[in-house]
Amino acid sequence: MDIETVKQRAGPREFSPKDDLPEEYRKAATRMIQFHANSEIMGAYLERPFIREAPSLDRKLAFSAKVQDEIGHGQLLYRAAESLGVKSREQMLDELANGQGKFLNCFHYPLESWVETPMIAFFVDGAAMRRQATLKQTSWEPYAHAMDKVCFEEGFHVKHGEAILYELMTGSKKEQEMTQEAFEEWWPRIIQFFGPTNDKSTHHDFASEVGLKQMSNDDLRNAFLNSYVPKAKKYGLEIPDEPRIRENGDGTFEVVEDDLDWDEFFTIAKNEYEPGLGQINGRKRAQEAVEWVRESMDSHEQRLYGGEQPQAAD
Repeated sequence: MDIETVKQRAGPREFSPKDDLPEEYRKAATRMIQFHANSEIMGAYLERPFIREAPSLDRKLAFSAKVQDEIGHGQLLYRAAESLGVKSREQMLDELANGQGKFLNCFHYPLESWVETPMIAFFVDGAAMRRQATLKQTSWEPYAHAMDKVCFEEGFHVKHGEAILYELMTGSKKEQEMTQEAFEEWWPRIIQFFGPTNDKSTHHDFASEVGLKQMSNDDLRNAFLNSYVPKAKKYGLEIPDEPRIRENGDGTFEVVEDDLDWDEFFTIAKNEYEPGLGQINGRKRAQEAVEWVRESMDSHEQRLYGGEQPQAAD
């Protein structure tokens, strides 16, 4: 199948591993799904400290479940990417550990206090749901199937984050002020979650033509603003002056694109500078700390099976 045929046929869940697809499609789909998988893993590492630092047992249990979900999403997506035949799961994980794997801008920044947690668990996860819901109609069938499970669980994550935001914004005056400060710091990053504006995006046109993406970055960003600006105000948060959010006559919202700092966005995307490099190194140190567990398991399997994979029972 050539690329023009792919563009003509592209539709929801149209292509699967049985199809003879051109390398251009396979590489584009791998890049997109690997980026998504990396982001799930790095998001989990970002929130992992709050399993212990959460202020109550219920919140500790909720964060433990959330982190477990996000790691599971990453593994599910690596398998969906692996089914394209371009990279193995091991290659993609190695690239992430070595700083070559790209991931979402919001997960380059550390969470330093409890009041920042709803910025990820409510706003960023809400933005993720906005995009992931469209990906249930992506043209790569294994990716779309993965989104069925991911979206179901992410819905609970958003509710979890919303409950934390409610507690903080109905708490003490100090808690409300600290939450507002966190919101002002995170708001520009959240708006940039959807990636560069359409005129700066290098991958959108092709991904859209072959059915991998269903909506443009700008359309997703505007849909998020239409939903979450009213929600932020509902909980008493004041929308920061920068970047400017324009309210249209029909009650919809859009950002003044010139106010967005794309220099910082593209700098951290290179994985060469703080704060992103710190997040990558943190995950690498955690991985190295448990390397002995993987080595012990591999050694045990080698002794049991002599290097051969165990056979499933009939």
